[in-house]
Amino acid sequence: MRGEPLIVHCPRCRIALWSSDGGSGDTVRFVRVGTLDEPDRLPPDVHIDTASKPPWVLLDPRVPAVAAYYDVERHWRPSSLERRRGLRGRRRHPCPRRAVRAPPAALPIPSPGTLHAPSAKTNLR
Repeated sequence: MRGEPLIVHCPRCRIALWSSDGGSGDTVRFVRVGTLDEPDRLPPDVHIDTASKPPWVLLDPRVPAVAAYYDVERHWRPSSLERRRGLRGRRRHPCPRRAVRAPPAALPIPSPGTLHAPSAKTNLR
């Protein structure tokens, strides 16, 4: 099933938990690593959308960085590419979704000075 990109948010705090890009349908999910209890266990393979990053955000120069999106064939590991090829054509995963889909317009707009990044140890249960 292919369609529009999807971002799934926590029903309590509304932070983005995972997304799909639309082109993969329901077969591939991209987890927001910062929402995990131990995000340091999954370092980035590539930094995307760096054209919009603030100048005070410093990126590891050893990790590839691209201004917008990236070439999957160039930046994904061979094992990931192989899994992706195997997933193409599969039907939707049977597990029910437990998080709430919320369009960005439904999210409250925080007042200036209240923006913060989630703690690496945040438990969203």
